[in-house]
Formats: sequence, C-alpha cells, structure tokens
Amino acid sequence: MQQHWLGRQPYEMMWQRLQARAAQVADGCADEIIFSCEHEPVYTTGRRGIDNRRQAQLPAPVVQSDRGGEMTFHGPGQLMLYPVMDLRRRQLGVKAYVQLLEASCIALLADCGIAAARRCGFPGVWVGEQKIAALGVRVARGVAYHGMALNVTTDPAWFAAIQPCGLQSGVTTMQAQGAQSTDLSDLAAAWTRQLSSQLAALNPTP
Repeated sequence: MQQHWLGRQPYEMMWQRLQARAAQVADGCADEIIFSCEHEPVYTTGRRGIDNRRQAQLPAPVVQSDRGGEMTFHGPGQLMLYPVMDLRRRQLGVKAYVQLLEASCIALLADCGIAAARRCGFPGVWVGEQKIAALGVRVARGVAYHGMALNVTTDPAWFAAIQPCGLQSGVTTMQAQGAQSTDLSDLAAAWTRQLSSQLAALNPTP
C-alpha cells in the first residue's frame, strides 16, 4: 500500500481528503492508501455526537465527524494513521479489520520496547490501565476510512478537559513509557510496514 506522510494537517481538511479517497476506492480505484499526519489541536466526536467534556469551554475547537467512537483529542505529538481500504475486495469483516489495526499498533510499540495490548470490549490499544492509542473507523460502500491515533509525545493536559472515549482510565504516551524514538514520520513508516505485513499474511491476494 502507498504511504504518504503529510506532516501537520487541520482535521477537517484531512477528513474531506479521506472521504474523497474512500469514494474513489468505492468507485473502483484499485490504489488503496495510508495517510499519516498529526493534527492541529482539535476535539472530535463520533457520528453519534457523544460529548464527554469535563468543562464547558474546551481549549481547542470541537468537530463532529462521521467516524465511530466517542469524544477524543487530536493534536501535536500524536500520530494519525489513516488507511483507506476496500474491505469487500479484501474479504475483511469490520471486526477483523479493527483487530488488524490494533495488532499493527501493538507490534509497532513492541518494536519500541513498549508492552501494549487490547482491552476486551474497548477499541484501541492499552498499556496497563492507560490508553495509548484510540481507534475510530467509518465504513461506507465497503470501504473503511478514518483509523487510529497514537499518543507519541502528546501533552496529557489536552485530555484533562474531557473523558476520553467515555472512559475513566487515563491516557499515556510513548514518551512517558520510555520510547527512545519519537519522530512521527519515522514511526509512520514503521507502522505502515507493520500493517502491510500483517495484512499480507492475513489476505495475500486481495
């Protein structure tokens, strides 16, 4: 799969780009793609619009998107992985796809010396009781877009204003867990390799 590192991007502009690319893939474009970036500070809710703020005024704008999941934060020091993937062509169910994303993140963190895992009933990736990566996807016409957010050096103060993803447990970062490499573009490339490798093993001939 092609991988494009886009640097710092406004959330709504990136969301429009994902929607456009997903529509192209649904219309028969064979080239699937992985976009990677970090965002300007923004709080986003999922398509159900659940607002888990802890204070009336948030320190960044709020955007209601069309992904799954509840309110979370995106911003500097957080790596976004945005695959646009035709699940029907690859014969992947949504649950299997979500597990694939989680597994690729867990493998990336393991390579960085961080022991992470899934948590039953809660999408995303965890280090102990703390969430290190959030997940939210949208599937339209068999094509999945949106993806995962990995906290690399994100300031945890951004999360203090909300109840991230509706959970009481806190969040952590790769930096807090002792990771030596925190360059977002390098991590994006490594994460893409993990996802591509696991996808090839799961479904070698899409």
